Amino acid sequence: MAEFGTLYSKCSCYPLDRNRIVIYLIGEHWQARFPIVEASDFLLVFFAFWLGAIPFSVLIGRWFLGKDIRRYGDGNPGCGNVFRAGGRKWGSVALILDIAKGAVFVFWARALGAPDAVIMAVGLGAILGHAFSPFLRMRGGKSVAVTFGVLIALPQQDILIAFALLMVFGFLFIESDAWTTMLGPAGTMVYLAITGAGAWQLLFMLSVMVLFAIKQFSGLGTAPRFRLRLATWLQTRGREG
Repeated sequence: MAEFGTLYSKCSCYPLDRNRIVIYLIGEHWQARFPIVEASDFLLVFFAFWLGAIPFSVLIGRWFLGKDIRRYGDGNPGCGNVFRAGGRKWGSVALILDIAKGAVFVFWARALGAPDAVIMAVGLGAILGHAFSPFLRMRGGKSVAVTFGVLIALPQQDILIAFALLMVFGFLFIESDAWTTMLGPAGTMVYLAITGAGAWQLLFMLSVMVLFAIKQFSGLGTAPRFRLRLATWLQTRGREG
């Protein structure tokens, strides 16, 4: 009844014929499924991409450590290799910056009242910027930290919780880092499908999963092996300490 009252109030100044009602209902349905995108929305995605593209980890290594972090570990220009090259202090700084650059424009989009589709696009822009940074000739990082930043800023906090729990589970029980990383988006996709999430949320997480698969491709050539990694990790930390 409320919907009919709204419909009547919008159409009451005109002859209330069937064709006018049908056109109005189609317009309302289209706007609900495909919200109107404004120029400011494209700017948010644009700036989110370029903020995400700034290689903070590489810059920290170059300016404060005097090192090229891409010569450490797996060669990834991300915060993990800052930990290896410069220890916990600078690694933590790089991690915070990577998380922050994923969150900033997503929070901004929410503050402006952007629809979910635009918010998800802004978040994906930041992730793509980090993964394919023009500053690094499109050879960016694996985008795990920046993805966490985006998920922290999304209004759907259950996505963040599901993603984080799955990543922790993978870290504890899956030997391969590549498969651990893939468990986050893949498992979250299953969670979203089971809980009846919206199409934009599913599309966003599918995009993250495809991007992670591209960045982790070389490590996905072998089947995942399961074992308790916590004891091994603690022993490694103990030797480093």
